[in-house]
Amino acid sequence: MRILLVHNYYLQPGGEDTVFESDLELLRSHGHDVTAYVENNERISSMQHASVAYETIWSHHSYHNLEQVIRQHRPDLVQFYNTFPLISPSAYYVCRKHDVPVVQYLFNPRLICPAASLYRQERLCTDCVGKSIPWPGILHGCYHGSRVHTSVVASMVVFHRLIKTWNEVVDVYISATNFYRSLYDQGGLPPEKIVVKPNYIIHDPGKRNDALGEYALFIGRFDPEKGVKTLIHAWKSSRIPLKLRGSGGLEGEIKDYVHHNEMENVEFLGRLQRDEMSELRSKARFLVWPSEGYYETFGLAAVECFAQGVPVIASNLGVLPEIIRDGQTGLLFNAGDPADLATKAEWLWNHPEESKRMGDNARKEFEQKYTSELNYAQLMEIYSRVLERRNSSA
Repeated sequence: MRILLVHNYYLQPGGEDTVFESDLELLRSHGHDVTAYVENNERISSMQHASVAYETIWSHHSYHNLEQVIRQHRPDLVQFYNTFPLISPSAYYVCRKHDVPVVQYLFNPRLICPAASLYRQERLCTDCVGKSIPWPGILHGCYHGSRVHTSVVASMVVFHRLIKTWNEVVDVYISATNFYRSLYDQGGLPPEKIVVKPNYIIHDPGKRNDALGEYALFIGRFDPEKGVKTLIHAWKSSRIPLKLRGSGGLEGEIKDYVHHNEMENVEFLGRLQRDEMSELRSKARFLVWPSEGYYETFGLAAVECFAQGVPVIASNLGVLPEIIRDGQTGLLFNAGDPADLATKAEWLWNHPEESKRMGDNARKEFEQKYTSELNYAQLMEIYSRVLERRNSSA
């Protein structure tokens, strides 16, 4: 099969990049003829603000370039990852012009929330979900703290809603979770076009040995919505060793708190290579995933721990209970509640046989849902349905 993958890189690497690069490797390893068209936000630094705004809504630049790629490679199907801001939904229309089916991943809620986070003023916010014009986001300047920038994003969504891009030009959307599938449905995307396929780990690190683990582990940004304050407050009186791998806006505040309270069992780690991250996970008793105030879209860090047989303690919010089965692959605690998190962490630390059982279950969960081969089969099923539907309507 000839497949074209289309992706817009942000300035900061993220999960969307990981899925794009994994799919590229996975599809090529199965013998498909795969071409990639990419844009990078580094180009924005050389552009006028008005040009960036215009390209966000309809990019003639990407339309022209993508048309050349399609004419040269004649793909059977085009799969989109991130199109914001330099590719834009105009790219779908190139595909329609050449009668090529469109598959679009839904990595974040940008089509139902201008900030793409469902998060405002350190709390969950769904004020724009289901509104034909996301005026609350514009009013509050939710994207980059700017009403002007938010208006550009909102204009892109509304314009393409009016010309029925989302309903008529995209053949299928891929959501990583049922939770977000429901949110997209509420936001106006056609539910019959949304399929659920989880993200995956392309290189299986293998289950760790039977060691129970030497510390609790946090991997993520030091930002309010990631629950890092709740985590560190939960550890104020704990003697459990805790390693934190990450950075972000709260890093200074968190480090000051740890120093002030003489929390010598807490260690901050710098950037690590892939093999170092694998070793870090393998020696953890459990991962802590304390997100609060907003809805995570998935949790690759948790799935990577599953792959190595490491259970996860997570907040009971949004997609997290869909990924973490309470009492089976980890434990759930009340989001934003440091006392409840402390209780769950102490219990799991002091019940090593339960931690091992949950870790074994986590590995089984990985094998049943998150391997590259399973996800390849799911992708092929999605492609077959799209192509069959397109051929039957021709």
